[in-house]
Amino acid sequence: MKQVTNTNGQIFVDKYLPHNFLAEKMILNCLLVNSESIEITFRTLQVEAFYFKNHQEIYKTIIFMYKNKLPIDIFTLSVFLQDNGLLKKIGGIKILIELISQIPNLVYLEEYIRLIKDKFFRRLLIKLGYEAINSGYITNIPLEIILNNFENKLFNLTNEIKTQKLFNSAELLNNIFFELKEKSLNPSLSGLASGFYDLDSLTQGFQKSDLIIIAGRPSMGKTALGLNITLNILKNLKLPVLFFSLEMAKEQIMYRLLAIETSITQSKLRSGNLYQNDWAKLNKILKIMAKLPLFIDDSSDLSIQDIRSKIKTIIFEQSQIGLVIIDYLQLIQNLRLKIENRAQELSEVTRILKNIAREFNIPIIALSQLSRNIENRVDKKPMLADLRESGSIEQDADLVLMLYRSNHYNFKQNESNTINHSLTELIIAKQRNGPIGSIKLRFDEKRTKFFNFDL
Repeated sequence: MKQVTNTNGQIFVDKYLPHNFLAEKMILNCLLVNSESIEITFRTLQVEAFYFKNHQEIYKTIIFMYKNKLPIDIFTLSVFLQDNGLLKKIGGIKILIELISQIPNLVYLEEYIRLIKDKFFRRLLIKLGYEAINSGYITNIPLEIILNNFENKLFNLTNEIKTQKLFNSAELLNNIFFELKEKSLNPSLSGLASGFYDLDSLTQGFQKSDLIIIAGRPSMGKTALGLNITLNILKNLKLPVLFFSLEMAKEQIMYRLLAIETSITQSKLRSGNLYQNDWAKLNKILKIMAKLPLFIDDSSDLSIQDIRSKIKTIIFEQSQIGLVIIDYLQLIQNLRLKIENRAQELSEVTRILKNIAREFNIPIIALSQLSRNIENRVDKKPMLADLRESGSIEQDADLVLMLYRSNHYNFKQNESNTINHSLTELIIAKQRNGPIGSIKLRFDEKRTKFFNFDL
């Protein structure tokens, strides 16, 4: 293998790239003898997947003839290529004769396609590798932008490869049968338990690959609920949790977690005005929490690309990840889409978040602000239409939870009623695979702790 540098300083390798000559011939042969194979192939195989230029030209011509409802066989193809000055370009009539010299087995058409795609993706990976090498020599572009561009290209390539696998109904039904059998033998929630019984009863837990939105107006308790869920999963399931805090510093997050766990108010913790029994309780909780696999990122300028990269890092270090929580959605940047229309940018962010959840097969919870239009209504209970800035949040989310505390708007009326004062309604405004409805929780504002309503 010989390494060559051209006049532009770009590095490439003078060597045949991965390809499968025989599989390419077999596919083209299938297209010439069976019209049904054309429909299957052109929907799943792009022209560039063929390595040889003459094979690309033949494939492109067959697709053109098929779309224009022209008859396709060795004769009509050769005439079309001749009439359009392409026959010589593909190597002459002898190339077409060679194509039909072997009888293809149409049963193996999908396997031929898979073989070609495998080589095609390997070529793309090699190209991406050399792009990374060449970009290392570029000094007039910030390194962060170069790395983000490389991360995006690798992300897109990974997604494209993962979507190639096709399942027939027999495979899917077989998988579902064994999944149902396992559930019948070991009845439990199908997802991660939030720790709130009524919520888990309606949702069956947080499902893998789901994008979950917890929405509410300021001071409704979005962050508090996210942290309560974090602790429940850390303690009960012992799974790593990655918490992105774009608004609060990591120290503030830790103070909140300690208030939840110790039942010492935040004001006492911040002032340090603690009694002896408070210190004993704090010391015990600190030892327990130090062993929990919690990871906090408080970067205020976090991008959607950073989120994916850091999830990948935690999975590499911990071998798994239970849950990702982002506080909050509207503060995420998208380096790939710099436009003035914030709604369009946010639409792209939610779409990518959903793709990330599917790629890593993990639930992602994103906290979201609600529109201030609620304040102008008589009935201030939130609805899906109140999701701020983008209808795509509603579209991409699998589960939308909305927090509503009536005492926030009717404080004087409820301040003498301690039970009502702590009442929080958690509204399931959307659930892709389950019922909608609402549940009741109790909220201790001084300790930022949520409780099941029956406790």
